[in-house]
Amino acid sequence: MYSHGGRVLRVNLTEGTSHCHTTDEHLARAFLGGRGLNVKRLWDELPAHTHGLSPKNILAFGVGPLVGTLFPGGARFNVTAMSPHTGILGDSNAGGFFGPELKFAGYDQIILKGRADHPVYLWIKDDVVELRDARALWGRDVWETTVAIREELADPDVQVATIGPAAENLVTFAGVFVNLNRPAGRTGMGTVMASKNLKAVAIRGTKLIPVADMAGFNEIIERLDEVIYQHPEYEIRCRLGTTKLIKALNSIGGLPTRHFQCGRFEHADAVSGEAIEELYKVKSKACFACTIPCSRFLVVDDPRFPNLRLEGPEYEPLAGFTARVGNSDLALALKCVDLANRYGMDAITLSEVISWAMECHELGLLSTEEADGLDLTWGAGDTILTLIHKVAHRDGFGNLLADGVKAAARRLGRGSQEIAMEGKGLEVFQADPRSIKAYGLGNAVASRGADHLRSEPWFEFSNDPKEGMRRFGIPETAFRLEHKGKGLVVKHFEEMAAVADSLGVCKNTYNNMEVLSWEETAELLRAAIGWNITGEEVRLIGERIVNLERLFIAREGITRKDDTLPRRFVEHPMSESSGPSAGSVLELEPMLDEYYRARGWDVETGLPKKEKLEELGLTG
Repeated sequence: MYSHGGRVLRVNLTEGTSHCHTTDEHLARAFLGGRGLNVKRLWDELPAHTHGLSPKNILAFGVGPLVGTLFPGGARFNVTAMSPHTGILGDSNAGGFFGPELKFAGYDQIILKGRADHPVYLWIKDDVVELRDARALWGRDVWETTVAIREELADPDVQVATIGPAAENLVTFAGVFVNLNRPAGRTGMGTVMASKNLKAVAIRGTKLIPVADMAGFNEIIERLDEVIYQHPEYEIRCRLGTTKLIKALNSIGGLPTRHFQCGRFEHADAVSGEAIEELYKVKSKACFACTIPCSRFLVVDDPRFPNLRLEGPEYEPLAGFTARVGNSDLALALKCVDLANRYGMDAITLSEVISWAMECHELGLLSTEEADGLDLTWGAGDTILTLIHKVAHRDGFGNLLADGVKAAARRLGRGSQEIAMEGKGLEVFQADPRSIKAYGLGNAVASRGADHLRSEPWFEFSNDPKEGMRRFGIPETAFRLEHKGKGLVVKHFEEMAAVADSLGVCKNTYNNMEVLSWEETAELLRAAIGWNITGEEVRLIGERIVNLERLFIAREGITRKDDTLPRRFVEHPMSESSGPSAGSVLELEPMLDEYYRARGWDVETGLPKKEKLEELGLTG
């Protein structure tokens, strides 16, 4: 199989054994790889209602056919399991260099089962697979573990995916981290690793990844590079990466300020990507083979935080530790990001539980004494830092927050559930859904819980009614505060996101910049793999993955009643101080009706109809 590693590695941690088998080309044609093939493995092999921390849970690392090639941004991998955080599908995605190294070692997927009787790490060097003792690594943070493994193996180029102390303490939203700062952060995949006594996966690969038509492939890549270089967002993405969104969302009134009480943060300029560039940026950085160096290496010169060096941050942790918690201290926010990364926690969930506690205190639902005497006023920097430590170690009040906001609100009670910003148990991202309604719908229906990366429906920012009419038959789709037609928009971009995650490419280019059409993607796959495939067949793969994920979570009890968001978004208009978004609410119910119809799902239950499953080959 061209453009593939060609093998699947299966590891039984209980028995300490491993074996390989050939990647199934039929399955690859149906699900591509990465996210798609991972969920197919879980659907076929994981019993329903398996607890996320059970040894019976399956943990799958997967890469797609464009990973490790010259495709710009072909560096992503997915890690998938039953989530200990949400109780449904767990899945997360990261870039950097780990995914390509997995491919270079000759694998498309690693499937881990069971539980080791003591901490271990998995060492893969091409055809050699070992489980090594990791008892000396248990308790070390992400940075320390990465360095220690590379030193033990005497190879600084070994790629390491590891967990930190938060996962070991079974904080339910701990992630898997690569290249020190790059997290597959959402849904608790690091916690699953810890429950299996697996500290890390370390890989070194030396194999080539041949493509079917090298000349044709290179010609397409050259065209694609030119499209990227000429894109109007190219320059700002190289300079600021996703942190450009601080000022952009603030300008439209969508920046989640003080736990979504307002859409504008008065200190946005001081904590923006532009401020980071001016004060701390040393150089730009990119993932493997990418033409957009959207990450940044920072040196923070602040006596409070000596030797603070980090890569990034992305928009989500930056907004989480500034606007969401009411903090205007940029250096402190960067220290928070660094701590979250070293402990190995999802910054979206972490900033939500902290900001939820602050609003609970503001509303009189939570006393200072119950919070270990901490100052829970907005922007209290010492408290924010202290809570990161406490959550990671399940210390005192941190233990209440360590299972996420839904569990914390259930335990606290007193009406605090009303302000727990989550959907299906996963905390809402760093933008107010009332200000960007396709994103709001996308969060409500996403298969892993409230999440924007399952769709990324950027089109509603286009403000081009003619293009809205051309693409979706509804002019209003081009405007973020309109709800009509957004079911069609989300359907389309969900399928694009599923294909991107399954090819192993970055959604910044594939979804947000839309550098390839369905037919151009098919042309690329014909050159890379040699498949005779059409653009419509590529789109159908995305639709098949979305439907299989829906079946997976339906098996766990999810129906239309769960495709919802907190009442604040659907019942309470945005405040007058939210500027251009003031007065907006999320008209979720009519958008859901439209979305289910577009998907061919039952409008009453939100479940796929038999005819749709037959059309997609999912009834066998």
